[in-house]
Amino acid sequence: MAQLSFLGAVGTVTGSRFLLEVDGVRMLIDCGMFQGQKENRLRNWEKFPIPPSSIDHVFLTHAHIDHAGYLPRLCNQGFKGKIHCTRPTADLARIMLKDSAHIQEEDAEWANKKGFSKHKPALPLFTVRDAERCMQQFEPVHYGERLDITDKVYMKFKDAGHLLGSSMADIRVEDGKRRRKILFCGDLGRPARALLRDPTQVYNVDYLVIESTYGNRLHDDSNFREEFIRVIHESRERGGVLIIPSFAVGRTQTVLYMLRELETKGFIPSLPIYVDSPMAIDALDIYERRIKQQNLSSRTLTIKGIKVFRPQQLHICDTRKKSQAINDIQKDAIIISSSGMVTAGRIMHHLINRLPNPKDTVLFVGYQAEGTRGRTMLEGEPTVKIYGQHVPIKAKIENLSGFSGHADYDEMLAYLMAFNKDPENVFIVHGEKDASLSLANKIRKQYKWNVTVPAFGDTAELDL
Repeated sequence: MAQLSFLGAVGTVTGSRFLLEVDGVRMLIDCGMFQGQKENRLRNWEKFPIPPSSIDHVFLTHAHIDHAGYLPRLCNQGFKGKIHCTRPTADLARIMLKDSAHIQEEDAEWANKKGFSKHKPALPLFTVRDAERCMQQFEPVHYGERLDITDKVYMKFKDAGHLLGSSMADIRVEDGKRRRKILFCGDLGRPARALLRDPTQVYNVDYLVIESTYGNRLHDDSNFREEFIRVIHESRERGGVLIIPSFAVGRTQTVLYMLRELETKGFIPSLPIYVDSPMAIDALDIYERRIKQQNLSSRTLTIKGIKVFRPQQLHICDTRKKSQAINDIQKDAIIISSSGMVTAGRIMHHLINRLPNPKDTVLFVGYQAEGTRGRTMLEGEPTVKIYGQHVPIKAKIENLSGFSGHADYDEMLAYLMAFNKDPENVFIVHGEKDASLSLANKIRKQYKWNVTVPAFGDTAELDL
């Protein structure tokens, strides 16, 4: 028997942490940071549910902070084992964890300077030094490479199609002729996306742990490009600047790819485009170096000499001085800055400056979790709190879901259709409550499978 514990990403889209105990080994699948609502964020500061020193291995499905962001703190609290992931994930995690630590240190310093924190002094969750030490425990592998955990347990990473290097953790237990498998989907990507390959199809799954970010929604791709073009043109006509809060890794590169494509085809004019996120700039370098791990279309364009992430007037803001200079730009420009949910980073300063201006436009291109500033803006609130002040929202607020790297419920059901046997149980995670319950009901109705929506701290006995 084996035991699966749900230590995060239940009832919320952040804090992915799943503990699998089998054959005397403790394996943690993902180790994410909680974001969004205050009650979730406070969990980052709580004692980890089990002693980190008792964990033997960590399997990291991808580098996004909600899946990897707690790793430096876990290591700092006593985890001494290896962190297994794909090679692109290790590259991206290195910059994401250091950037997250740097932002936390800066935010703590700012809070202490301005005196708006309840904690005296305000402290970062972890430091840059913690992040650097944590990276020494990474042991990257290739997709499909077998990792032997015990003489009975082994695992492989399969491409999840969500982000460069993203993967599903395919864990198998073999005892003589008896073979069993549990699949952790991580974040499941979408078919036929810019840059990324389609998710690898997996079979013979006995237990499945699947996300539900879009478990109750469908992406509207019918006129996605037309809507993006419309937002850009209307922003110009309004006489202001278009601000795109964007996840630094994955989403920023996809947005740049599309802007270059639309510009090349004459659908939009060539505009000054400012990428103002140190992490996004570092990630852009990794994406350009790892073009071999991207889809055939991207590689074909690269062979033809096209720089797929480089619109004509791309400006890289790699210093604070360049970032501050953007404040002087009043119209006919696009600013791409992180974080995508407006939880931290340089986007906070841009929005303090731009939100009160009705000529400016803010375009969201990713999921906005409950309790984030991004969700507040999308819900039409008159103000949003940034660095202790209530900033009036006068700018035009737009939203496009077509950029999402998460499969919607139709795409997830289509992925599950190819399974060649019924899983014994499907666990629905990584979604807000309504989304998780909705996907669970859809799977029950479509396939008649056993489905569980766990709560925080729940455990399940598995026949592995």
